[in-house]
Amino acid sequence: MCGYSGFCNLNNDISDENNIAILKKITKALTHRGPDEEGFFTSKHINLGHRRLTIIDAQNGKQPMSFTYNETTYTMVYNGQLYNANDLRESLIALGFDFNGYSDTEVILKAFAYYGPEIFKEFNGIFSLAIWNSNKQELILVRDHFGIKPLYYTIFNNTLIFASEIKAILNYPGFETKIDKQGICELFGLGPAHTPGTCVFKDIFEIKPAHYAIYNKDGFKSFRYWKMETKEHKDSFEETCNKVHYLLDDSIKRQLVSDVPLCAMLSGGIDSSIIVAYASKYYKSKNMPPLTTLSVDYVDNDKNFVKSDFQPNSDNYYIDIMQKAFNTNHHAIVLDTPELANCLKDAMIARDFPGMADVDSSMLLFCKNIKNYATVALSGECSDEIFAGYPWFFRDDALNSGTFPWSIALDERQELLNTNISEKIDLKDYINFRYNESISNVEFASNDSEDTKQKRIISYLTINWFMQTLIDRADRMSMHSGLELRVPFCDYRLVQYMWNVPWEMKAYNGREKGLLRHVVKDLLPDEIVNRKKSPYPKTHNPSYLKVVKSMLTEIMQDPNAPINSLLNKDYILNILKTDGSAFSRPWFGQLMTGPQLMAYLCQVNMWLEAYKPEIIL
Repeated sequence: MCGYSGFCNLNNDISDENNIAILKKITKALTHRGPDEEGFFTSKHINLGHRRLTIIDAQNGKQPMSFTYNETTYTMVYNGQLYNANDLRESLIALGFDFNGYSDTEVILKAFAYYGPEIFKEFNGIFSLAIWNSNKQELILVRDHFGIKPLYYTIFNNTLIFASEIKAILNYPGFETKIDKQGICELFGLGPAHTPGTCVFKDIFEIKPAHYAIYNKDGFKSFRYWKMETKEHKDSFEETCNKVHYLLDDSIKRQLVSDVPLCAMLSGGIDSSIIVAYASKYYKSKNMPPLTTLSVDYVDNDKNFVKSDFQPNSDNYYIDIMQKAFNTNHHAIVLDTPELANCLKDAMIARDFPGMADVDSSMLLFCKNIKNYATVALSGECSDEIFAGYPWFFRDDALNSGTFPWSIALDERQELLNTNISEKIDLKDYINFRYNESISNVEFASNDSEDTKQKRIISYLTINWFMQTLIDRADRMSMHSGLELRVPFCDYRLVQYMWNVPWEMKAYNGREKGLLRHVVKDLLPDEIVNRKKSPYPKTHNPSYLKVVKSMLTEIMQDPNAPINSLLNKDYILNILKTDGSAFSRPWFGQLMTGPQLMAYLCQVNMWLEAYKPEIIL
């Protein structure tokens, strides 16, 4: 895992000392993503910078990496991990290619030199990369199938500037931060989600998942290299279970490759438990030491835990079952409330904009602690999106909401804005536009039942919107800690296969993730298989509400606090007065209720103070 940045100007020579100094400055902003070493490539029209987190082949995986083929030199910077690198390497060797080492970087570069952009859809992994073609004088930017690895860009003063994180772009001299009406809508209407390809900052964009872009004398053009294919599912239930089992096993095995210590997150939920079970079985077959697992909890959480539809039970009992069943080398990380509140700003900086409040800050603290035990971690992210684990797949109020089912409090969102802003911006119109724009892309198979059609829409939205928010969190919080986080459930082969499995199979026995539970019923203890879905653990300590309430109250009382130029102060004061009960139902996802709304607004104010965007309405 790494971070990279660069800029390309096709009209001017940018190889002078001043531009090299700029390159080093913007690349330095990504040191947390690659704390092990740095590298640079400079030429007349392209400058590339790289920060490396060394995972595989320390000596032969250095970047930027160059390779000359058919009188053309290709130079690449890359962030990610390719899980089918060995397969591609063998194919390239059969074509006559030689390799200096066993890094996936070398495989990607030589595969692109031979196949061109057609190879991207064959890559199985998490990746974003930039490749400079010296012969054509063009730059290629590409992002993995689901956007697990980030890639942002802007065109400023005839220069294309790109980087793994926005903060690097903002370090480019002269670039000014701005937020317009669309940015306000993204921040308060959709946030902490965002429209794929867009950014809260004006004129900064992201390469969309499963897309690549070419920048040359003809301009900037974007192309889609892959999308989920809708077709009739012809496999029997037994064949479907066997295929899912194979894909899970293969995906997890491929992601266990590492030259540095590796671990798995374990919550005792079915998703993380599946990864631990398959990984432990593999470790045992190879006579390797027990798998290291880690869990996160909070001070006094058992004492303060309150059951809800979204979080019916706590984790510790189930973690103990898994640890004993698979003899893992387990470590429990316990966080305290002051840590969560104090880390809200760091979590915002990691994302470069407000995120999932304490859900982000707890993940950041968890990752920092994991780094003491390993450099690579496997996570159960993305299973709920693929196997229909979220409540909104089953709840009529969400299914019939006519909007994003994890964010149905539209009127409340609008009321957050003060009168001056609210008169100019209709959040509901913007949300409806993005919602209808998205569902217009859903394709149905000829034999889809009405249930399957309805659930296809929810699945499409969840995979392309909600999952992206969690993927962003996973990447930014882990990489801010110098930790590589892998997500085996997000293997594009598994996602593609499950996309066409009919609802009647997916929700086998009428349960969330019913098919998945059936597939692993002989692999996991019964209590794990039958455990009701429980999301990423959050704190239930009332002291957290007290802290964020105090933080937001102080902001609202400060006439110079920048967020007060945007918010409806009376409405916010009422939320504070009621301890957030106005948002007793989740404001976003499953966990963001009143306290998380308060923390989100605190993050917005921190963001406005730190990034100082000019607001253009």
